[in-house]
Amino acid sequence: MSPINNNPLIEAPAAPKRSRLEESWKLLRRNRLAFMGLVIFILFFFTALGGLLLTSGTRPVFDPALVRLPEKLLPPLSRPDLSNLHVEEIPTLGIYVFGTDNLGRDVFARMLQGAWVSLTVGFVAVGISVLIGILMGGLAGYFGQNRIRVYHLITLLLLLLGSVILAAGAILSGGILLLMGVFLLVFMIRSKTLQPESGRKTWTRFLFIEAISIDTVIMRFVDIMLCFPSFFLILTVVAILPASIYNIMIVIGLTSWMGTTRFVRAEFLSLREQDFVTAARALGISDVRIIFRHMIPNAISPVLVSATIGIATAILIEAGLSFLGFGVPPPDATWGNVLADGRRFIFDAPWLTFIPGLAILIVVLSFNLFGEGLRDILNPKLRERY
Repeated sequence: MSPINNNPLIEAPAAPKRSRLEESWKLLRRNRLAFMGLVIFILFFFTALGGLLLTSGTRPVFDPALVRLPEKLLPPLSRPDLSNLHVEEIPTLGIYVFGTDNLGRDVFARMLQGAWVSLTVGFVAVGISVLIGILMGGLAGYFGQNRIRVYHLITLLLLLLGSVILAAGAILSGGILLLMGVFLLVFMIRSKTLQPESGRKTWTRFLFIEAISIDTVIMRFVDIMLCFPSFFLILTVVAILPASIYNIMIVIGLTSWMGTTRFVRAEFLSLREQDFVTAARALGISDVRIIFRHMIPNAISPVLVSATIGIATAILIEAGLSFLGFGVPPPDATWGNVLADGRRFIFDAPWLTFIPGLAILIVVLSFNLFGEGLRDILNPKLRERY
């Protein structure tokens, strides 16, 4: 036995009793509200997945589009009148769990279908916003001190105008602008590499003047986007575009990336000066590897919290758009259009309003509670609270 073990005054180094994941799980279980939010989210996920399997196909188990006019506006837990229905019109469970709407459609089946729509919109929209936010915030935080030259701005303007005009249907004009932008970019790169700075012509020197920093461009664009009311901007774009669930997901994602950009930029500005980043640069590691291997894993914590709360926001936005008639088009059911259908019968059939409204409230609240708990767990300064 070694002398260290024989000496009772010297303690052997103790290994950590729990891993970081185990410690996070323990803290989450202590935070009862956050743990309850996680449980509700898991139940919602499996309910949405089951709704997709049970309400899709040519012969679904629960048909949300089946019309039974003799059975309209029945309260929850009502039994069908078998004398008025064909065999294929009898509800699968033998009762209308959540009642029926003004066309006799099973509200329970429509809520199952709407759960998957809400989950898809929330995750896809937040996925788009997080990807854009990480890209923009990473560029602003890591390369922000680099300056953009005049020809970069002209090229970007030509490419943007060409894309907009091309999307508007003017193929010839848009194509010409796009080609001009590409040609200018290639010409400037060749001019920069082939000609020394002293040998360039006067107009070429003007194009190489450093105009503005990357950080300034990105953050001023973020400020401009934040000036517009997000919901009304989404409402305007959705009103112009064809009604589609894909358009809604893309529009929500493209108008909600600004917060993630600010989070990632702030983290990158802090991490860029850390010793491990300086050591990686000294070893000759490429900027791409430093960003994706060393910086993003350390900056992802606030992004996860923002994304969790952003899912709840996306679900609310989709419900609001469907309630106003700009959401997912019929015959697909969402919680928002179920709620919108029930507003005309709020006194005759209040369950058509209360059931989807309560479902939206519970799911959004669960995401918010889980997001707040996740923020406290990932922030070491707040761990002592639990």
